[in-house]
Amino acid sequence: MTISSALKGIKVLDFTQIAAGPTCSQMLADMGADVIKIESESGDPCRAFPPYVGKESSFFLALNSGKRSVVLDLKQQAHAELARKLASDSDVLLESFRPGVMARLGLGHEAVSALNPRIVYCSISGFGQSGPWRDLPGVDGVLQALTGLMSIGSAPQGAPTKLPVPLVDIVTGHMATIAVLAALNQRACTEVGQRLDVDMFSSAVALQQSAFASYFATQEVPSSLGSAAPYSAPNEALRCADGWIMLAAYQPERWRTLCRVLGAPEMADLPQFSTLDARLTNRLELVERLESLMQSKPAAEWEVIFREADLICGQILDYAQVASSPQFEALGLKELVDHPASGPVAVARFNLGSGSRPTPTRRAAPRLGEHTDAVISELLARFERTEPQPSETLDHEYQAGS
Repeated sequence: MTISSALKGIKVLDFTQIAAGPTCSQMLADMGADVIKIESESGDPCRAFPPYVGKESSFFLALNSGKRSVVLDLKQQAHAELARKLASDSDVLLESFRPGVMARLGLGHEAVSALNPRIVYCSISGFGQSGPWRDLPGVDGVLQALTGLMSIGSAPQGAPTKLPVPLVDIVTGHMATIAVLAALNQRACTEVGQRLDVDMFSSAVALQQSAFASYFATQEVPSSLGSAAPYSAPNEALRCADGWIMLAAYQPERWRTLCRVLGAPEMADLPQFSTLDARLTNRLELVERLESLMQSKPAAEWEVIFREADLICGQILDYAQVASSPQFEALGLKELVDHPASGPVAVARFNLGSGSRPTPTRRAAPRLGEHTDAVISELLARFERTEPQPSETLDHEYQAGS
């Protein structure tokens, strides 16, 4: 068995949207789970995020491959009852509403676990299910601000800088995936599910564990250092003749090697640079001296020289350069999936380890409501029809293909 089929037979009921929750359900789908994505009539809001491939959002396509889409209006009693029946037949439930919303819909943990004691119920939110901020809405940029990331990520004395990818969303999705897998493993022993509470605030803090440890140790608020690492030097982007190269040569032997290949071996033993603490204290002078020596060659030449000397380095690549790099190709990170409306769509796939590459039959992200009829038919087949079924009241516009 490969990782791509490790969760075969696991059914995931996915009430999440945008990025954090869909990252989790995407990873579970990539490991073989049957993910049923519940959407409103208007769909996951990120279906409207540009740019588009045909009429489909590239953002949505990137995080929703391999899932099945079912349209339900959870404010309608019949549709909410269908959702409860789906939950009673699922192994995992993911939701990313504000705290309390699922309970008001009759789909909170208490109600669902009464129907299905084995379910792993995972709530993904901005700030968790408790605390004074629990009811605040949370998006990636605001969480980057509220957790300190923006305070350390800009250039020195520069305006606050937000990383323009949803970093907090993605790491929260990964944390949720880890929690769900652990809960499924525990359930295999106990036959009982559990409630999981995964939030963006805690996940963003977890990204900064070493930085917070330094703060707790010194009570010194870290300043913004641009590309530099606060705990080592040189470990930052340095200017060359035609651009920049990221270089990490802070270990004693690598520091000496760097000075040698730059043609200045004596610099290694200067008092202001001879130890890591001294280099951190005198970082501005260190960078000035290194960049003055590196102005003689372009970044590509320095990269070759540094790598031959076993120095850790890399040019600062743009997306086009990354996507065309031999390593990107060797790891198979570009994947083509066949979308029924947009044709072949390129996405950057999750690399889940050896043997995890998706099979050629992997589904593209679903059209809105594409699998409503099929999923409901499967559900009805698993329940005896001893009373009128809520699905019979589904309005025509909620059927597949609408």
